[in-house]
This record gives sequence, C-alpha cells and structure tokens, in this order.
Amino acid sequence: MNTYSDWNLQYIGGEWREGNSTTMYENKNPYNDDIISTIKLANKNDVQEAYTAAQKAQSEWESVNAFQKAEVFEKAIAIMKARRDEICELLIKETGSTYAKASVELDFCISITREAASFPMRMVAEIVPSLIPNKENRVFRRPVGVVGVISPFNFPMYLSMRSVAPALAAGNGVVLKPDKQTAISGGLLIAKIFEEAGLPAGLLHVIVASSSEIEDSFTENPIPRVISFTGSTQTGLHIAQVCARTMKKAALELGGNNPLLVLEDADVERSVQSAIYGKFFHNGQICMAINRIIVHESIYETFVEQFVKAANMLKVGDPRDHSNMIGPLINKQAVERITETITKAKQEGAQVVLEGQINGNVMSPFVLTSNTNDVATAQHEMFGPVATIIPFKTEQEGIAIANDSPYGLSAAVHAGSIEKGVQVAKQIVSGMVHVNDQSVNDEPLIAFGGEKMSGLGRFGGKWSLEEFTTLQWISTQNEPREYPF
Repeated sequence: MNTYSDWNLQYIGGEWREGNSTTMYENKNPYNDDIISTIKLANKNDVQEAYTAAQKAQSEWESVNAFQKAEVFEKAIAIMKARRDEICELLIKETGSTYAKASVELDFCISITREAASFPMRMVAEIVPSLIPNKENRVFRRPVGVVGVISPFNFPMYLSMRSVAPALAAGNGVVLKPDKQTAISGGLLIAKIFEEAGLPAGLLHVIVASSSEIEDSFTENPIPRVISFTGSTQTGLHIAQVCARTMKKAALELGGNNPLLVLEDADVERSVQSAIYGKFFHNGQICMAINRIIVHESIYETFVEQFVKAANMLKVGDPRDHSNMIGPLINKQAVERITETITKAKQEGAQVVLEGQINGNVMSPFVLTSNTNDVATAQHEMFGPVATIIPFKTEQEGIAIANDSPYGLSAAVHAGSIEKGVQVAKQIVSGMVHVNDQSVNDEPLIAFGGEKMSGLGRFGGKWSLEEFTTLQWISTQNEPREYPF
C-alpha cells in the first residue's frame, strides 16, 4: 500500500490536475509554518467544469444497483482503517490536531461512512392510498442530483465527510470545496479514499479555491440543488440568500456560543472534568465547544478553583507529541483575534484568573470570571482555549443566561438528578443539550444541528437522508377514470 501523495493537484472531472487560477497557495503546518504543499488554485471555470461533470456522472450513478453502491462505502471504511496512521499524521501536520483529536476525527469519519453505506438500501418507494377509484399513488425517494459541500478548517475531514458520504450514497454527485488551509485532509484525501474505493470517476470533485476569486459561483450555479455549508454565521447567512435566489436548499451548520449550566446540586468534580474536555478539546476550535460556564453561586468558588487547577495541568505544545492535549491554533490571525477579545473583556470588568501563555500559534488555556454575560469573551464565540465562568443565583436566572445569545447549537447541563437536568435542558433553546456531560458530542445516527443563528437543517442518520434527497409522487390510473366533464 503506497502512501497517498500529489497534494499539489486538484481532483476535477475524474482527473488529478492543476487548477486554472493564476494564484499559487502554500499550505503550511500551523505549528511550525513548514510548507506541506503548494497548489495552483481553481477558478470559476473549474467550478463550472466540476458541476457539469458531476451532473453527467450522477445520472448513471443513480441507476447503479444499491448493493454495488454500498460496496464502495464499505471499501472506503476499510481504507480508512488500513491507513489510520497515515491519515492521523496528515491531520496532525495540516490542522495542528493532537493525536487524540486526529484519532477521534477519523473515528467520526468511519462512523458516518458506515451509516451512509446503508443509504442505497433506504432509497425506497411507498404506496399510499388514493381518494380516486383505481388509482395507485407511489412516492419515490430520489437523489436531488448534485450537492455542493463547503467545509471548514477545524474538523476538516469529518465535516466534509459528514456531507460527502451521505450525499454520494443517496445517489448524488458531489462537488466539495474545503477550506484551503486544510485542503488535503478536508478534500483531497477524501477524493483519494473514494477513488481507491472504486467510486466512478467524475462523481466526486474537489475544488481548492480562494473565495475572493470564485465569489458566489460555487453556490449560485444552477446545477447543485443543495448547498451544505459548515462555518461562520455571517457566511452562512450570505449562502442562504444566494441559495434562495435559485430555489435550492441550504443545509447550514453555523456558529455557536455554547453554555454549560452547572446547577446547585451538581457534582462539582464531574462538572469540572466535563468542562475541561468540552472547552479545551482541539484548543476550543470546535463549533460545539463550551464557550460560557454558568455556575450556581453556592459552588461557584469551588468550581473556579478546581477548573483553573485542571486547566493549568493540561499539556500544551507540539501536536506530534501524543501526550500534548493542546496544540496550535490554525493561524496567527486566530491568536490575534482571541487576544484582542480577552483585552476587551478585561476592560469590561472580566477578571483573568488563569493567564495563558502564547508561543507562536500555540495558546495555553485562559480562564476568565465575570459577574455578567455581557463581556466580550461571553458574547462572542472564542474558537480558542478561553473560558468565561459566570455565577447565577436562581435556576431561572441560569437558564436565562444560557439563552442570552443569538446562537443555539449545543449546550450542557450538570445536575444532581438526571430528570432535573432534562427538565432544565428542555428550557434551553438549543438544537442539542447534553445532561451530565459536555457540549462536544456527535454521533452518526442522531439529528445534529442548531436553532436560531446556529443554522438550518440536521445532519446524521435519517436526517442526512432527508437533506440530500427529494420525494417524487407518481400516480397510475389503472382503470379509466370518470371525469365530471
């Protein structure tokens, strides 16, 4: 088994070739700035070629036997398992993942591909009774045709695969645009895996491009009928508007400002353990990461003390060292954005109780306390290793603080009683709430998605099947029908 290579080429039209832009992009390791690859970017012509080829290939793919389709995804799973070390090494090198994060991300990819492998068998028809004598109503589940996928840098392989595998398995063609900072693990690697697994050429395409150059050509193209986007709310709002102009569906998983609510009767030690993982896993660069920790005043001081102690013990540094739990942020701009937000929060009255250190793109944990939810680090998704801890007096006040955000992606509640936690969870406006756990959870069979400004639609299980398919009603009049005129 040869190691995958040729990371300087795009995958368009079933071929590995250069993009047609005049711009070259250097893909750098976020930990040490080593150049991993240099790639000639794609332009609008490449986008059109990819969509046209995907549309052509899809019409043949849809008619392929369901068992043959499923076999492709089973092979892809076997490839990911066999290439585990190679894939994890790529994730560490390109995204700054720790080994623990890279391993979890690959497991997610395997799980969602395993679920997708069942989709060809679930593209079924249903017979529905008719009001009209001798009429038979058939409702067919059909692929939408072509799906455009735009994925981010933080969990690049999984957040691409989460849409790519289900969309392909449902019989669609796919054009994938990963974040160019993580073009390999977010796109080119996936193309290699499916190519090796025997996916027909021309069905999957990977466009590595600058958004400023291709502009809206990826989303406004009339060929794709669904655009799946994971990223910022600002960009998601724009994509939704573009999709509306061409009457295509937008499946959007956007930003979060996720709360962990720790009730008066919660187990403090368990709450702290949950909070440490949910806040600092992958340096907090996760849409589901805890951003605000809201703690009852009776246990507040104890919680803060234990949380600071635990955060201070996390090993930070080179992600190639498997013992390190925090590695680099994706780029220098992320470090600057976070430090500016911390400075603003301090000016607004927040207290820094753990002052992190910065070394290049690596930030060790920062912990702030605030008496209100109004400081900058609580108002904005930090997407970094920064936690803000806020006290509350009554249960309703705690719930109000948790809901005091335009976002509603994921949340968590710690309570002494599971059922008490569930009752509180129901009052939090969030697509996902986890009781006696933390906010970073994803499973292949569960509806994943947010409320309010955190997105539209759901990913996972039967909900992904719904996102990437449509329904067609075909009726048959089996005996002549009598009409009134």
